[in-house]
Amino acid sequence: MTRLRTYMEDAKAKGKKLFVAYIAAGDPGIEQSLELCSVLVENGTDIIELGVPFSDPIGDGATNQAAAERALAAGMNCKGVIDLAAKIRNQGLKVPIVLFTYYNPIYKYGIQKFTQDAAEAGVDGILCVDLPPEEADNWNDLMNQSELGTVFLASPTTPPDRLKKIDESSTGFVYYVSRTGVTGAQSNISVTLDEEMANVIKNIIKPVVVGFGLSTPEQVAQVAKLGDGVVVGSAIVKKIEQYGKDMDQLKVKLGSFVSELSAATRS
Repeated sequence: MTRLRTYMEDAKAKGKKLFVAYIAAGDPGIEQSLELCSVLVENGTDIIELGVPFSDPIGDGATNQAAAERALAAGMNCKGVIDLAAKIRNQGLKVPIVLFTYYNPIYKYGIQKFTQDAAEAGVDGILCVDLPPEEADNWNDLMNQSELGTVFLASPTTPPDRLKKIDESSTGFVYYVSRTGVTGAQSNISVTLDEEMANVIKNIIKPVVVGFGLSTPEQVAQVAKLGDGVVVGSAIVKKIEQYGKDMDQLKVKLGSFVSELSAATRS
């Protein structure tokens, strides 16, 4: 069992729902990202999801695409994200780190070297959003060799037989996309989410976290009842976009927002 899976199973045994926070690594700047990770942990984040900036993030909405552009402009790249993970560990933060990435940056970096370097830096898991489990045998082998947790996506359109394949391939957790489309904060959650999650839990044994579009403490509290944890991304990235030019203000605003979300997760 991977470190990430062990962490999640321990939390589940204690009845603790997990709050996962996504940021684009390198936004608003490389060193600023390191400061923001400390803010996330200080305010109740259980797992940090670091987005690897990519020039063609087809699964992301406008907010996360803009964040990736800012990160790339700041000089962040795949190696820089791995270095950031190592710096997080050097600061003494023990929170699990999951890299959120597309396959292209991994392929360019070198697949085996990427998994090895990520593991050495202290990364716990990797979600490669455009790599389906049906094509991931070599990836899974390399991840297992590096003792990294794999994370695969499931969605409202995933049939039961494929849910079981996703479950088999995920050694960290399963990320359930709460609605179809790209990332981005929404004013309402899906009215069929309860029914969808009942079907997911029936076909998946591994821990399940729910994300895509969650933006308020009320939404987080509602969704936390259905799975093992919740992910908030675009709403956090939006705070960074709004206040990123003033780090002191950003840390206050982001800390307060994340504190409300993490509290709602466990409410």
